[in-house]
Amino acid sequence: MLQKLRTSTLFITGILIGLSLAIGHSVYATKDDAQSIPFEDLQAFTDVFSRIKSDYVEAVDDKKLLEDAIRGMLSGLDPHSSFLDTEEFNDLRIGTTGQFGGLGIEVGMENGFIKVISPIDDTPASRAGIQAKDLIIRLDEKPVKGLTLTEAVKLMRGKPNTDIKLTIVREGETKPLVITITREIIRVKSVKKRMLEPGYGYIRITNFQSRTATDLLKSVSALQEEAKLEGLVLDLRNNPGGVLNGAVGVSDAFLDDGLIVYTEGRIDDSSMKYTATPGDILNGASLVILVNGGSASASEIVAGAMQDHKRAIIMGFKTFGKGSVQTIQELRNGSAVKLTTARYFTPNGRSIQAEGIVPDIVLRNLEVSDRKKSPKTISEKDLTGHLSNPEDESGTTEDAPTTDETTAVDETETKDSKKEALSETDYQLFEALNLLKGLTIANKIQQKHG
Repeated sequence: MLQKLRTSTLFITGILIGLSLAIGHSVYATKDDAQSIPFEDLQAFTDVFSRIKSDYVEAVDDKKLLEDAIRGMLSGLDPHSSFLDTEEFNDLRIGTTGQFGGLGIEVGMENGFIKVISPIDDTPASRAGIQAKDLIIRLDEKPVKGLTLTEAVKLMRGKPNTDIKLTIVREGETKPLVITITREIIRVKSVKKRMLEPGYGYIRITNFQSRTATDLLKSVSALQEEAKLEGLVLDLRNNPGGVLNGAVGVSDAFLDDGLIVYTEGRIDDSSMKYTATPGDILNGASLVILVNGGSASASEIVAGAMQDHKRAIIMGFKTFGKGSVQTIQELRNGSAVKLTTARYFTPNGRSIQAEGIVPDIVLRNLEVSDRKKSPKTISEKDLTGHLSNPEDESGTTEDAPTTDETTAVDETETKDSKKEALSETDYQLFEALNLLKGLTIANKIQQKHG
């Protein structure tokens, strides 16, 4: 037993020494003031590894120890860097295409519990009443505390037509809620459309997938076949982001030229610029974009580009503030590393990291009568270990407005619904429609006296 332990420890030490030499050489080549990794720190790692192998109450597999060490190393960087085993990597690739099994919840980790970022439209989670900012404390009878996010997600996923019981803590509720949800294959349709009134269209993007830009173009064309579009509402509320190219494609659809977004990182491959190509699918018609505290990452790229180019009016609440780019790098054994490699910036050079996009018009829910009692929105800067904004030396930002947020209007609402009903079901969308009408009138007057 002792001989096996020594052999294993020597093997791990050899790997780490080789790794340190490789990393040291790589860092030296990319950073002038780089220092080699101290051997003492590597030795401390092997000491801990040896103690676990010899003294821990149960035998632990070498592969698990090393994988957990890698996970810990990445999780200590920022909330968005992580290790993906082969199964997780495969799930991620499936997810970006818009089809995967589970409940339909975008989640993150907060103080050891699962924090709901946003339920995905038309999924078991949204139909069961799961809300953004819900805190999941139990999955069936298993406490969430102590689980990694990956482990929790695995428990939530499963075979279609099987049930899982979620115990949830929700602001305003005196006791935990127990909600049973039936799993199903999640086929996320990222783009949804309808006509609000003749000449005024509505498109909601739930998340950004590889085909989102193409679906957007088809949806706008379909609306234009119904009637000439005087204006369009683009709803990005509770859109947690997704594929960068999807956000670039959506922005390009409304811009004739100019910069959409650029990224800056430590290596050349992470510094890129994305520019618009000629052609505005709306032909200059008015555009209003709705955002809120659940609008993150790719959603903020679109909102920032439209705001800087003055192509759209941004309405709603301050966005989440995730301004970093994650690169998926496949490893030799089929696993992968999701690593934060760059920050992205709007065309005017703004970083939204831990800041968010402040709307041109900030809306508050009319039902909120006491600002002090309004629940605080969770944002990027509230996450432990978040990247600082490069324009803020202190690494802190002002608090986001404490506002109550409303969800998107029910997709089953018919196009014959009255304006009064819209004001009751979705006040923000109601105001966006009114703004579109005002912009249309103003544009016609300007053209007349032009």
